[in-house]
Amino acid sequence: MSDRLTRKQFFGRAAAGGALLTVPGLASACGTSVNNASKSNASAPVQKKLAKVLNFDNWPLYIDVGKSHNHPSLQQFTKQTGVQVNYVENINDNQSFFGKIQGPLSRGEGIGADLIVMTDSSGYPQKLIQLGWLEKLYKPAIPNIKNLVASQQHPSWDPNRDYSLPWQSGMTGIGYDPNKVGYELTSVDKLLSDPKLKGKITLLNELSDTVGLIMLANGDDPAHVTKTTWNRAMNTIQKAVNSGQIRQFTGNDYAPLLANGSIYACFAWSGDLVQLKADHPGLKWNLPDTGGMLWTDNMLIPLKGNVFTASTYMNFYYEPKIAAEVEDYVNYICPCQGADKVLEKTDPAVAHNTLIFPTQQMYNNAHPFDPVAVNNPTYKQQFQNVIGA
Repeated sequence: MSDRLTRKQFFGRAAAGGALLTVPGLASACGTSVNNASKSNASAPVQKKLAKVLNFDNWPLYIDVGKSHNHPSLQQFTKQTGVQVNYVENINDNQSFFGKIQGPLSRGEGIGADLIVMTDSSGYPQKLIQLGWLEKLYKPAIPNIKNLVASQQHPSWDPNRDYSLPWQSGMTGIGYDPNKVGYELTSVDKLLSDPKLKGKITLLNELSDTVGLIMLANGDDPAHVTKTTWNRAMNTIQKAVNSGQIRQFTGNDYAPLLANGSIYACFAWSGDLVQLKADHPGLKWNLPDTGGMLWTDNMLIPLKGNVFTASTYMNFYYEPKIAAEVEDYVNYICPCQGADKVLEKTDPAVAHNTLIFPTQQMYNNAHPFDPVAVNNPTYKQQFQNVIGA
């Protein structure tokens, strides 16, 4: 899932006046020409001195906000370290942000940021590593890395977390109205075939989410896409489109449709349902019995970023008390063990919400998408053709 801005704006998570903000669904990432200027991932020796300022680029509405529209956790970091934080909400989607930074990075130049946040399922974090455009983390400054949840410790694109640490995660599964559906809906096959649901379901226009869930239902592995498994997924989706089972493909605009009963069920993001259920408690979200998708937004240090200062902030964020403060506002999946224990005392409803702190069984049943396949131009075009985009 790569378009985080749309979803958070839709729910107005940080809206001071509670206004709902929407933006159109962003097109899936297109192939980008880059100059692989023979950069290596060999970082210069780390200067173990904190900078006066940490430049942190992130997605909008993705950190705790205080009553005066400040960020209490960042203020605590400044109080603890003396480092001011220049926090900029300037990442609207992975594709356009990569387009902004690829020029200077390809020339071996910095981008004026020490920390950026990008999504694994977009394929761009892996690409940045391969191009040599990221600095390695300075792990001696990150003892709290021990608090990283087990399921996030060894992603295929950065097996030892040498270049990345999760900021937040989310899952993709089935959202539905039990009163409309009439039963517990955990089957993608049933979603795509039950006559009662014909014309009353939506799938997502995010390739990795929809294709991933379909592949799992087909018994295939979305983390290792082959031509055979890809074609099988396309055929499954096309059949459901041709039969009229699928009403449409959406971004986060499935939410009002589900809330007002226009659709009965949909592929949905866990973070959205946390927010949607606040006003519509009868709605449900399930991981499919064949498995759901897991995406993660990752903190990365771009070329020329201050490694020691960025690593020091990562360590600060992975303190359970700080992660809990951010989580209590953001409500996606927290990557830091122990944050739920803190929230049990301050906000038990969040601490016990399995869409924010999944059980190990849920983690075991959530899967990443192949980061190479998601940027395969042929696959992207075929997917756009199938969904009618």
